[in-house]
Amino acid sequence: MSINRNSATTMALAAGVICLLVYLRALSCGFVNMDDPDYVLNNPLVRALDRDHLVAAFSTVHAGFWMPLTWISLAIDYHFWGLNPVGYHLTNILLHSLNTGLVVLIAAELGKVISSPGKGGQIHPLTLLLAGLLWGLHPLRVESVAWVTERKDVLNGLFFLGSLFCYLRYARESRSPENHFRARRDYLLSLVLFMLSLMAKPVSVVLPFMLLVLDWYPLRRLTRARLRAVVAEKIPFLVCSASMVVATLLIARQSHILASYDNLSLLQRLAVSGNALFEYCRLMLWPVGILPLHVIDAAQMAAYALKGMTFVLFSAAGVYAFRKGHWPAAVLLCFLLPLLPVLAIFQNGIQAFAARFTYLPSIAPGILAAYAVGAAYNRSSGRWAGFARQAIPVAGVALIVAYGITTWRFVGIWKNTETVWSRIIDLQPTGRAYKERGLYYLSRGEDRAAEQDLTASIGFAQRVGLEEIYRLYALRGVALLNQERYAAAVEDFDRAIPLCPDPRYYYQRGRAFEALGKHNEAKADFHRAGRADGPIEWGNSACR
Repeated sequence: MSINRNSATTMALAAGVICLLVYLRALSCGFVNMDDPDYVLNNPLVRALDRDHLVAAFSTVHAGFWMPLTWISLAIDYHFWGLNPVGYHLTNILLHSLNTGLVVLIAAELGKVISSPGKGGQIHPLTLLLAGLLWGLHPLRVESVAWVTERKDVLNGLFFLGSLFCYLRYARESRSPENHFRARRDYLLSLVLFMLSLMAKPVSVVLPFMLLVLDWYPLRRLTRARLRAVVAEKIPFLVCSASMVVATLLIARQSHILASYDNLSLLQRLAVSGNALFEYCRLMLWPVGILPLHVIDAAQMAAYALKGMTFVLFSAAGVYAFRKGHWPAAVLLCFLLPLLPVLAIFQNGIQAFAARFTYLPSIAPGILAAYAVGAAYNRSSGRWAGFARQAIPVAGVALIVAYGITTWRFVGIWKNTETVWSRIIDLQPTGRAYKERGLYYLSRGEDRAAEQDLTASIGFAQRVGLEEIYRLYALRGVALLNQERYAAAVEDFDRAIPLCPDPRYYYQRGRAFEALGKHNEAKADFHRAGRADGPIEWGNSACR
């Protein structure tokens, strides 16, 4: 059976519905204390849909980024749902389901090139379904779908994939003069959708270069005779990309979100980037050990560099071994290009790598894997042909089912703040993970659990010489105070105050002294506190 419009659309709908059903578990998830406060809970840009807020979305830099369409999409959710997380998760799920369908349609467009006369056999529609599900159901997608903050991923993905699909249609239709109008229409649609993708998340600045890769292979438009015309087509795309790159770098510089080279040298950045590339490939093949946060470990730089060199060697060997086919180089470039903005060269956080960064890079490998399975099925012959034609579909179905089950289970990691940080603590415990979970417990009145986590975080802080350790002492002091363990609370505030004489710390220690009957000490602390009788929070210390 060959590809036609109806079969491709049917497979796109099927893939989208399957993803929708698997990700419905995310409706039971809430907000988490990792970026959700900045993006939704405390974000003034999403509080209304009036003219002033819409203008502010386009004219304001928030959370270190210019992403007006992301803020507007979240504002639409707020308009209908307020701060009920169900609506936000539903939108993420629907957007990802649409994106999965678009991956199927993109695979179909590429299949028309691959399966054209002289280019190979026919592409079965089930191969398209497999391409969509290998991408959409992969456990690496969970972070982008089940975390409200990653609305920028799924929204950017919608416009990015739409732009890519329209460009592939344009490239096919431009071959026939009678399709001139439709070709121009699809070109303009591709350009508009690309601009919209940049306004959702700037990571899609690499799209023009990916289009050039596709023009080289498999579209084979990048010939010597057509080189100038094909490159000229990309000029509007490149202008948009260059403008966004300049704007993003200026914003990043003003917001101080990029890591300094004093803290992370060029060699270290290359090592961290190489490790990330290795881990992305490993996790695509064997999705075990996925965490909401993989922190850079300075002690592992040698291991990072070794894994990076392994990635380079295997990639070079694969490209060389199949150099006549061009497809390994094309897929590798389409994998690498979307990763360039999020590698450690432009480090803007403490993450060594992140599952969400694979949202766009995984598209080309997923389509290639599906076509490889289809080719193996079509080419099976000889005495083992019957076995192969049964085993390959069974293996494909088993893999998709395994992905679906794993993804369903991983969605539960994002149920709330506790489950997110508990997952990290179970596999890669860090001081920050214990601190964040401790703050969550403290906010819920689970003071004993908060004390235990803050104690663990203090242990990490002491080992690395964290300057802000006084915040941990003060917060643990609050947990102890709430448990009526007043003497222990005084000891923690005694540790915090010499490092940061915050009036709130004096006030809380005064409360502990008063409970212990030490009225003179309490009176002195209340005097030092003045009117600072508010709660202690991680970010409201008087010391910076």
